[in-house]
Amino acid sequence: MFRRKSNLFLIWIVFLLGLLGGLCGHTVIRQKADLLILQRRSEMVKSLELTDLALFTDARYTRHPSMADLNTAFQDYPMAFDYFPSGAILSVPPHLKKRQGE
Repeated sequence: MFRRKSNLFLIWIVFLLGLLGGLCGHTVIRQKADLLILQRRSEMVKSLELTDLALFTDARYTRHPSMADLNTAFQDYPMAFDYFPSGAILSVPPHLKKRQGE
């Protein structure tokens, strides 16, 4: 059927471009459909007066990284290991990495 590999390649490229176009069209359709849900959630956050998103629930310094300081992970003693798994996943916020003199 295909004597040249370039014809098969061309058909593959056309198929992938059609798939990409379908995905782009799907995102536009879903955006319009999800707008109402997003507005409802926004109203709920305002009515319940919710604060920042809590990323992890195990340690208080990983719940809101912007509110943490450098020594809360080592509050038991300075050489203590961080025994919460989220402490290994979450990095130190950039504003805490700067030295005090800078």
